[in-house]
Amino acid sequence: MNVLDLSKYGKPFAIFVPDTVAAKLEVVQQTYGALDIKVGKSFAVSINEQAADIELRKKDLKDDEVNKFKSFSTEEPNSILWESEIAGKPEYHFIINQKVGTTDYSIEDIRNTDAEPFGKEAIQKMYDSAKNIKEIKKAPSA
Repeated sequence: MNVLDLSKYGKPFAIFVPDTVAAKLEVVQQTYGALDIKVGKSFAVSINEQAADIELRKKDLKDDEVNKFKSFSTEEPNSILWESEIAGKPEYHFIINQKVGTTDYSIEDIRNTDAEPFGKEAIQKMYDSAKNIKEIKKAPSA
């Protein structure tokens, strides 16, 4: 894993991403404010500058009749990683809230309807990256 410094995108932290020599890195600032980070076909996360309502998300997951909720593999106050199923095929997703300095962020996997969903291992790597972001402290100006 490589460290990607996000300070040039206005985020005061770094996130771990897969090797960008073997796979292309894309960082896109969305018009609605999210920062999307993709590396090849196995890593895609979206960072939003506000905390997600984890309890509401859990309720929505359990009420979804198309993408049927199966189970949480991680269920913490600030994060969830879950398995669901569409048409008999398993899917894995996550969302995690992080506080950096005084700002709340939510980080989640990007769901691409044009591609196969990420497998459990890929989602776990993205979840671990989101959980282990590192604050970048600005050096005091002299």
